[in-house]
Amino acid sequence: MDLGIRGRSAIICASSKGLGKGCAQALAEAGCNLVVNGRDRETLAQTAKQLRDYGVSVIEIAGDISDRGCQKDLLAVCPAPDILINNNGGPPRRDFRELDREAIIGGVVQNMVTPIELVQAVVDGMAERGFGRIVNITSLSVYMPISGLDLSSGARAGLTSFLAGIARNVAAHNVTINNLLPGKLDTDRLRGAFAKDGNLDEQKARLAAEIPARRLGTAEEFGKICAFLCSVHAGYLTGQNIPVDGGLYVSAF
Repeated sequence: MDLGIRGRSAIICASSKGLGKGCAQALAEAGCNLVVNGRDRETLAQTAKQLRDYGVSVIEIAGDISDRGCQKDLLAVCPAPDILINNNGGPPRRDFRELDREAIIGGVVQNMVTPIELVQAVVDGMAERGFGRIVNITSLSVYMPISGLDLSSGARAGLTSFLAGIARNVAAHNVTINNLLPGKLDTDRLRGAFAKDGNLDEQKARLAAEIPARRLGTAEEFGKICAFLCSVHAGYLTGQNIPVDGGLYVSAF
């Protein structure tokens, strides 16, 4: 399927690896010119090199996306993006009793304030041009709280509620805002957690057995879903939370 976004420009935050990279690959395949971002310059450079094989322009901006200077650098090279993919790592697993004010504020900045700041920077321009796609990568924990990830869950839920009304306010201008909620996907972050608990293959099999699809998802298929939300075919879909979880979240509605 032609997604109808060839030649469009996209900023993909935290896209040197994992789910962000999966989204960048799918958008590159669709013909979008990219601005990619990551904290590790070497990893980011390797990813950018791979993405250029799709024949698109790829600009690298290294840094922490929560840093205002990094945001400024992203917008300097792409001041009028057609597509914004908000992505960022979450706070480490920790009992909520161990969180002090500084840690709580840091988590909220990371997973709520930062994407809001970027939406503020680009959404009016999208509306004026009559096309915009914003996808926020949040977490299935917005629907299914995970013990120890309370700060991440709370900040991402706050982002979801904050943008829900905004999505309706800009829909008439062909600007959509949607959220993808990844469940158990086979990424470096999840593999790192498995490694701490013992045999990697055994841990993956145990986890897969709890998922109706009986497998972990991949960053590549997650990226394809993200790219569709960015396409011309998804203009009537906005303000939605879409679990990408193999059926793990059980709900009829």
